[in-house]
Amino acid sequence: MITSQEIKAMAKRMGADIVGIGSIDRWSTAPIQMDPKQIMPKAKSIIALGFRVLRGSLRGIEEGTYFSNYSAMGYGGITYLYMPMTVINLSKMIEDEGYEAVPMGHQSDWRAIDNLGYLRENYSRPVAPGKAAPDVMISMRIAGFLCGLGEIGYSKMLLTPEFGPRVRVGIIITELELEPDPIMEPGTLCNRCMACVRECPGGCIPADRTIKENVGGYELEWADVDMEKCDIVFQGKEPVKEGERGEYFVSQTGEEYKSSAINPFVHQPPMLYKSGKAICGAAGCTRACMNSLEKRGVLKNKFESPFRTGKPWKIDWSQEAIEVDYKAPYEGLNSPNAKVKDKSDTD
Repeated sequence: MITSQEIKAMAKRMGADIVGIGSIDRWSTAPIQMDPKQIMPKAKSIIALGFRVLRGSLRGIEEGTYFSNYSAMGYGGITYLYMPMTVINLSKMIEDEGYEAVPMGHQSDWRAIDNLGYLRENYSRPVAPGKAAPDVMISMRIAGFLCGLGEIGYSKMLLTPEFGPRVRVGIIITELELEPDPIMEPGTLCNRCMACVRECPGGCIPADRTIKENVGGYELEWADVDMEKCDIVFQGKEPVKEGERGEYFVSQTGEEYKSSAINPFVHQPPMLYKSGKAICGAAGCTRACMNSLEKRGVLKNKFESPFRTGKPWKIDWSQEAIEVDYKAPYEGLNSPNAKVKDKSDTD
């Protein structure tokens, strides 16, 4: 029979950066809509695969010059391309051994619960008594914790010894019984420095309001994050005040939003995959946390130079735009196709 060591080795060859295994009993207290046994009643093990978000994918947002890379390569590309290929191919290997395997990437577009954990109204219904409403969605961060990949930090992010919060998780639920990994003791990495609280641009991570849960026999505590506000801040939106125009975004129900101080775009850019627009660049929950962990020297993925070298930038939308002395790089000013720059043109 295939072993845990063989599973891990194959997962890493297929592209996972870190791999952990948890026994199904660790999910005994999971809510019904997040219970893996609702998906596979005979499940014995869950395999969690961690995929690093490259620190370089956050560089352009840190500099304020290149925003799409994090949304595309650090978010959507991992979620919708790279991770599914890995979990699918590893599941094939398990099913070749005669054990059923459910591959789950980070996608949750059909889930029956919203971002706050409540059932969506008039969305789906259980097919029989005792069953969850479709679709069940496993908490990937909790799965990472229960499979020994890391701990849940104050920001509610999964923090791993290798990459801190720079990681996305996919899982495989399987009937194959595997040797589980030990769970990381809470407080191993997160020292409650509160950098995530201080640097969240929307103040979405409160310092004085927490949620406590028993997870796998461990008492966990994390911030009661304002997820509705986070969704707005994440996309670089800011509600307009009376008399203002919402040039950046207008919702289907008519709410208008302007660009916030951490958003340099006048109008909302197009979607990248289905992950939206990560304009915020996870300023508090990822970048600030990563800075803190790296300064403490506790992460295994080390770099020659620090991530942050200057004061974080902000846009003052009440001021005139900074003019860029721009010339088309290939056409040149002598080309008959060259655009004559008007004095009012700014970038």
